[in-house]
Amino acid sequence: MTDEYFYGVTLTSADPSQTWDPFHSDDDQDMSVWNKLLVKQLLLGHDAKEEEYNVVEVATQTMDDVIKIPIAVLKAGEARNVCMQLEFVAPVIFTLVKGAGPVHIHGHHLIGESSDPTDMWDEELEEEETEAETENGSARRKQKFPTALKVTKPVAVPVRKRK
Repeated sequence: MTDEYFYGVTLTSADPSQTWDPFHSDDDQDMSVWNKLLVKQLLLGHDAKEEEYNVVEVATQTMDDVIKIPIAVLKAGEARNVCMQLEFVAPVIFTLVKGAGPVHIHGHHLIGESSDPTDMWDEELEEEETEAETENGSARRKQKFPTALKVTKPVAVPVRKRK
């Protein structure tokens, strides 16, 4: 099961840095739950100064090191927003490194449950066995269908006649 929540922060010259960290302390690090941040849009506020560049940088952990890289350059009168599809699973720091902003960051915070190998075995045991005939009807074979995919009654599909 995955839960999805709206995520939004604003960067300004007075508060140029915001951190997304789903694990505020070591006590929060429940290994049966995963978190992901999807950044969808960065938007320059309506009261941003004309002709001023606003640069947003992210800092996040990679396998080996911390990486810092700009993800958007916004300017009133030119580019007021940028759409993207960035995903972060490690804590991330958004920083307004140039300009006064405000820059609004929008996205989704996803929270899901990790699959436990014992749960997968239980699901496999719960699958129902059904018999299905081959096209000629003589040979029979057994197929497994998960309960969630089992069709309980036929579905009528309308067919349009050609003229």
